[in-house]
Amino acid sequence: MKISKEKFGQSFDALAAEYKVIAPVSDAGGVNYEAVKSFSEVKQNYLNSKLPPKSFFFPQHEKLLSYVKEGQDVTVKNELKVEKTILFGIRPCDAKGFLLLDTVFKNDMYTDPYYFERRDNTVVIGLACNKIAPTCFCSSMGFSPASSAGADIFLIDLGDSYQVEVITEKGKTLMAGLAGLEELSTEDQTLVDTIKSAQTTSQVDVSTITSKLEKFFDHSYWDTLQEKCIGCNACTFSCPTCHCFDISEEVRNNAGTRVRTWDGCMAPLFTLHASGHNPRDKKKTRWRQRMMHKFNYFVHNSGDISCVGCGRCIKSCPVNLDIRQVIDGVNKAELVVN
Repeated sequence: MKISKEKFGQSFDALAAEYKVIAPVSDAGGVNYEAVKSFSEVKQNYLNSKLPPKSFFFPQHEKLLSYVKEGQDVTVKNELKVEKTILFGIRPCDAKGFLLLDTVFKNDMYTDPYYFERRDNTVVIGLACNKIAPTCFCSSMGFSPASSAGADIFLIDLGDSYQVEVITEKGKTLMAGLAGLEELSTEDQTLVDTIKSAQTTSQVDVSTITSKLEKFFDHSYWDTLQEKCIGCNACTFSCPTCHCFDISEEVRNNAGTRVRTWDGCMAPLFTLHASGHNPRDKKKTRWRQRMMHKFNYFVHNSGDISCVGCGRCIKSCPVNLDIRQVIDGVNKAELVVN
């Protein structure tokens, strides 16, 4: 089925009166996801956003709770605020990233209510990539620039209309109020097939990297890999699947707030103990942790590689430390340890 962009825009504007709608917009830094009130504000043609939309489920900085002590009594207030939300125009790499984050914030041991209250109250409308950036390599990660995994509704841009695919019950409920659907023409179907068959021009081989890293912990490769890294954490903060955080208490007099803030394994103080000992005090050990976690530990814990091939870390690295070259380096290195 398809819908013209004119009719879709009318439905979009109507939904914006009922939902908080987040969509790609142009800003000074390129393209980012922000709240909009009209379809006319949405950036129509873009490769990807500067930062991933994971922050709408897992904010960079959020108050978890606040408390006030009066005498012997302590009053605690949950600071979680949830709105009915639509995330529009989510690229396949970021939608896949949501699925990976889901396994982190909900498993057989715990569920993070701050993440999942937002997740459960959000409808994700995915959008296939008609253009592919040279830094993208999602095809190497087991999906494609037109993958619908992680979306509730999935759209393919056909020029003056969208092909519409309903994926989940949440998507079906939202689509119930969408008027103007019609059948695809033969030309439309040909275009859809072409877009769905597209692959990224950049490819990396991850077929054996998990098993190879099993024996790679003490390899000399890590000594040379870290040489030009400056430890800025740009790669972790721009990654759709990185999820490390710190929790701190901000207290003044008898009142305080518990705050969660993004953190990252590439930061020198990330693993600093209260004793003063730091088990990962060198860039070598931090880079090893980043690679081992994404391509080995996460696979064992959740069954999938924790990389979606979005290429943001490649674009954001100020010293051009390219993760595709890092993967290639692991593949080519001989399994000879120090």
